[in-house]
Amino acid sequence: MAARIPMSRDSFEAWLSTPIPDVSRIANPADMFDGWHWNGERADREWDSVGGGITPREFFSEAIEKACSGASQDGCLVLYREGALEAYLFYFGYKQWNVHTAFLMFAGAGEFKSEAAEDTVLFWAETGGNLWDADDTGWLAVLSVGKSEARFVSERDLTDTVAGLRPVESRFFDMIERLGEEEESWEWESGRDFRTDTPRDSAFVDPAVLEQPGPR
Repeated sequence: MAARIPMSRDSFEAWLSTPIPDVSRIANPADMFDGWHWNGERADREWDSVGGGITPREFFSEAIEKACSGASQDGCLVLYREGALEAYLFYFGYKQWNVHTAFLMFAGAGEFKSEAAEDTVLFWAETGGNLWDADDTGWLAVLSVGKSEARFVSERDLTDTVAGLRPVESRFFDMIERLGEEEESWEWESGRDFRTDTPRDSAFVDPAVLEQPGPR
């Protein structure tokens, strides 16, 4: 999954602390796959287990901790860069809870947007983790995020969206390359589980994502 949503720095930090919205924030959740590679598939029940009440900070910091401890091989980049939230998420397999919870988080980011134009969240399947070309037929779902509501769209020109996501995609592969080098040099004969701090690097996650929030 990947998204780039323009917002102010203060809005980014407010979004991190705001619990995800109800599924009703997305106008047509059951139509998630319409028009794309899984056209004809319905998503009526996939939203039943969404992590209600969780904040983006809780969701992403937990994912990053699991990656650092070796408990997960999923990838998670969340940045504030050049006036926008940027996220690039990689899962081994279609992990419904993660994917649908993330969609709702990005839908909820709409209220923090700095621009009236709708933004686009992409979901696709690619074992290498890279973005498809804009005109490829492999996209699985496309969420359009407005200020007050989000909706899945059955068609959209993705040219500008994909171009805008290339920088965060590049950072994703920078992280993968670094992790690969660390794993190759790990003393596996020691019997110790692999651990790394790379996913916590500020090149891959904004420090605010990892901050412990104060009492509510």
